[in-house]
Amino acid sequence: MDYQGFSTKAIHAGQEPDELTGAVNVPVYLTSTYQQQEIGKNKGWEYARLDNPTRSALEESLAKLEGGTSGHVFGSGMAAIAALCTMMKAGDHVVCSENIYGGTARLFDKIFVHYGLTFTYVDAGDPAKVEAAITPATRLVHIESPTNPMMSIVDIAAVAEVAHRHGVELSIDNTFLSPYLQRPIELGADIVMHSTTKFLNGHSDGLGGVLIGTKPEHKERFEFVQKCTGGILAPFDCYLVLRGIKTLALRMRQHDTNGRVVAEFLSKHPKVKQVFYPGLPSHAGHAIAVRQQKGFGSMMSFELGSKEAANAFVRSLKLCYLAESLGGVETLVSHSASMTHAAMTQEQRDALGITDGLIRLSVGCEDVEDILADLEQALAGIE
Repeated sequence: MDYQGFSTKAIHAGQEPDELTGAVNVPVYLTSTYQQQEIGKNKGWEYARLDNPTRSALEESLAKLEGGTSGHVFGSGMAAIAALCTMMKAGDHVVCSENIYGGTARLFDKIFVHYGLTFTYVDAGDPAKVEAAITPATRLVHIESPTNPMMSIVDIAAVAEVAHRHGVELSIDNTFLSPYLQRPIELGADIVMHSTTKFLNGHSDGLGGVLIGTKPEHKERFEFVQKCTGGILAPFDCYLVLRGIKTLALRMRQHDTNGRVVAEFLSKHPKVKQVFYPGLPSHAGHAIAVRQQKGFGSMMSFELGSKEAANAFVRSLKLCYLAESLGGVETLVSHSASMTHAAMTQEQRDALGITDGLIRLSVGCEDVEDILADLEQALAGIE
């Protein structure tokens, strides 16, 4: 059955009751292999690296939530990005958002350049700069929106139009918003990527990544990569993401509600120099965000002016956790310069505005009054 509402899809798409027992949760199939009836005849399953019923349920669910035609899960978000790059060969070129997750830039610049791929980083917020960077060798434009950690907004439809006019595909990392708040395929993207570790799972208890394709060749390619490289998501981790997806709409509504309140609070606090949150009317990308997103989410960054101020702030936190990652039900704080973007040079970070005083905040689902109280007392400790 094709479900129309997002919440209904999140609960039911790919997660129909088990035919054998009637269990309303997809079983965790902990098997490495499957009995075959005779040579060349099986029940649709051969070996766990190739496929697994729990994994298939998750891949179907994610494809339907994003509006794609196929989903392909991997052992981490970085494994998904690596699989994306296998679409290309030596000599091919990628145009990429200049402000992306540091691990993505590290993978491109430290690993894939050695296999003959080239990368050009541009301000993807300006479609003209994307177009100027495209060459006859360009095979992919890869963007984030909002970007990590500066929360810049890319006009997805405009960049998709530019890419397609040159015969180039567009991929987008949609981790920060989830398909509940942004549907890039509807805006023209060809491939959507997520770290399922984050909002899709939502409980900070499992790693994973996914690529969602829109064309038969995407399905063929990514299934082949799963088979050949073996970097697939284990059945129990698939179950954890399926479990998380059931409450995705509920959680994202709370994340969005809390995020707006916290951003407004920080924007008025005297110890905070600047807040980067597309939900604020003062944000340069606010109008585009309103047009292409269902909400603004809970991701934001703010400037405290120095590493000393940032450290005083994080040391004083009691409810919020200083930790890598984002998208869990708990509020997580990170210091981008020394954590997510530590692999970049100081010059690269300076060019992007990732200062030693910048704090990235993933607002959780706690009572917002408690989040505000913790932020307030931590900010009070800054001299």
